[in-house]
Amino acid sequence: MKTKTDVAVVGGGLGGLAVATLLARGGRKVTLFEKSRHLGGRAHTTEVEGYHFNLGPHALYLEGAAARVLGRLGVPMRGGSPRGEGSFALRGNQLYPLPSGAVSLLMTDLLGAAGKLELGRVLTGLGRMDAAALEGRSLREWLDEHVTREEVREVVAAFFRVATYCADADALAADAAVEQFQRARKGVRYLDGGWSELVRALAGMAKDAGVAVVGSARVESVEREAGRVRGVRLADGTEYEAETVVVAGGPRDVAALLPGDEVLAGWAAKARPVKAASLEVGLSKLPRPRALFALGVDRPWYASVHSAWARRLAPEGGAMVHVAKYLGGREEEASEAELEGVLDVLQPGWREHVVTKRFLPGLTVMNALPAKRLGERPGPRVEHVRGLYVVGDWVGEEGLLVDASLASAETVSRLLSTETGARAA
Repeated sequence: MKTKTDVAVVGGGLGGLAVATLLARGGRKVTLFEKSRHLGGRAHTTEVEGYHFNLGPHALYLEGAAARVLGRLGVPMRGGSPRGEGSFALRGNQLYPLPSGAVSLLMTDLLGAAGKLELGRVLTGLGRMDAAALEGRSLREWLDEHVTREEVREVVAAFFRVATYCADADALAADAAVEQFQRARKGVRYLDGGWSELVRALAGMAKDAGVAVVGSARVESVEREAGRVRGVRLADGTEYEAETVVVAGGPRDVAALLPGDEVLAGWAAKARPVKAASLEVGLSKLPRPRALFALGVDRPWYASVHSAWARRLAPEGGAMVHVAKYLGGREEEASEAELEGVLDVLQPGWREHVVTKRFLPGLTVMNALPAKRLGERPGPRVEHVRGLYVVGDWVGEEGLLVDASLASAETVSRLLSTETGARAA
């Protein structure tokens, strides 16, 4: 006997939970499979001695697809948004006021007068630019054509890094970079209690919608017959019959579930993951309370005191600090000592106040860097396998990071709703 369900969702990250909830609310019988003991994927938060560790520095873009879909679902997105205070540019081992707005641009000594004028012109132009007009060009090509001074080019590239989490300007598609930069300029939010709050809310909504969640269940294969899916088989041999399968994971995950499929194997072979190294530090006290953020301009550094804006990340009086190095291009690895050195500059004396810390040398930030144009990413519907859909940060024409994951989840829900309506008609 096989267990029957309308839709089998493989993967319990934010994308999988969102698509399962949307489909269940639309009247589908949905079963979600997660191989881990906990839901959330890369949105998982770990608590250690009262400090909440996300998997690297996470920020929710307030004008992105993720905020739109979470809002549609009714998921609370409580947190705080950095307002620019305590923000610095890091060049070498020297901090300068970060030129992120009109006042800070005038005040900083990071750039000379001519450099300030050019940076102001470039940032103003970026806000008005049609990102779609840049299809087929790399970010490096755009920077070389539009920014004259090397010192200004470094600053602009740093702003793109922090918006996209990608350090390889030679490979990153210019349209994707500019679109994400424009979203980031409209505001980001650090979430109270960490990203597990989103996971907890989505899991509750999935349950309320009737989604059956099967945890610690590794899906071994997507079963198909005559060019269409017929369900999934678990590693323990259990089979579920389903007319629709949604794989919420990376291109390699999809290819592994359908071995021998040349199209899916091609997706996996072409995908170039975007990675970062992360140092997360829980401090009993912040040595320099007014030094809250640093962005490397000559190296791909990032440091931020997330607890300065989001609540319940650290005990009262403590601080939760994230330091990262964006990997890619010439920067392929990082040591813990390197990231500690960045924190030495921003927060001298921090070592005396360490309660807990964690170093992650190679986090996957995105499953596939958009190397040409957003329009060339695979769509959520897998055209050559009827009933198969994919959700993830490498799917569809909208957004990067979690924006792409939740946008593709929304698209799958819309496509299946349209197909159901067409059959009923």
